[in-house]
Amino acid sequence: MNVLITGGAGYIGSHCNRYFHEKGINTVVLDDLSDGHEESVVAGKFIKGSFGDKALMKKIFTEEKIDAVIHFAAFASVPDSVARPSRYYHNNVSNMLNLLDAMVETGVKYIVFSSSAATFGEPVYTPIDEKHPQNPINPYGRTKLIGEHMLKEFETAYGIHSCSFRYFNASGCSHDSQIGEAHNPECHLIPLVIKSALYGEPKLKVFGDDYDTRDGSCVRDYVHVEDLAAAHYLGLKYIMEHNCSEQFNLGSQTGFTVLEIIKAFEKVSGLKVPYDIVGRRPGDPAVLVASNEKAKKLLGWKLEQSSLENILTTALNWEKNRKY
Repeated sequence: MNVLITGGAGYIGSHCNRYFHEKGINTVVLDDLSDGHEESVVAGKFIKGSFGDKALMKKIFTEEKIDAVIHFAAFASVPDSVARPSRYYHNNVSNMLNLLDAMVETGVKYIVFSSSAATFGEPVYTPIDEKHPQNPINPYGRTKLIGEHMLKEFETAYGIHSCSFRYFNASGCSHDSQIGEAHNPECHLIPLVIKSALYGEPKLKVFGDDYDTRDGSCVRDYVHVEDLAAAHYLGLKYIMEHNCSEQFNLGSQTGFTVLEIIKAFEKVSGLKVPYDIVGRRPGDPAVLVASNEKAKKLLGWKLEQSSLENILTTALNWEKNRKY
């Protein structure tokens, strides 16, 4: 089987590419390197380019005999989407439309879509399951929800089957430190905790300690990136075997507060994390935790790498040994 992975030089995409390769699947990675790193493409064939280039997509689908698409290529910063919404609608919606049109024209019938917990907006209840209302509160979340609607309509009209995954917090790095999380600028909690501990700067900011949680800081749901890669393999297998479309939330069904993450890292590493308590950020819910019952039941998905200790240890080892 030949699989195209758009955005496969990014954080989750690169781990997915490696996982698929280890499963004996031929992969082609397409990435424009605006956020990704070519060094992270440790398997398969790499092509530099945009998934919104319809002519290029048709060429790849035809010449590489692509059977399915794993679609990661999107802009994914909530604050940036608020400041520059046009950038997100152009890339996450218009370019995705070009990708889907190219699939229709070349007969590619299966796609796994990297959606987001941002499609849910403020939680009505937790843990958040697939029946939870989707009311995104920022342009990024809205573009991802539009993507989900596009996939449903392309299935009805053109027979394209899809699997949409809504991530909560991807975390951790590869078990051998070969690939890892390398955002610039970095905005995710765990790598910021590690950088603060290792280098003393930037000093970590804890946004709020007066939430109705165990210690007053926000609760978030963390899943190891290698477990997310496994979910994409299982999701593609499922929709191909059943010729259907599905949507899944990918979380741990438990959560940790920001202060618990800091304390756990200090215990694992023996390092101190310098941090300041600052005011809440607008729009930050107190608790964001996902149900994973549907993914476990239908896909047989298991959280094999997602202990907090393993997440923190692999992320720390990556930062100490990073190559890009």
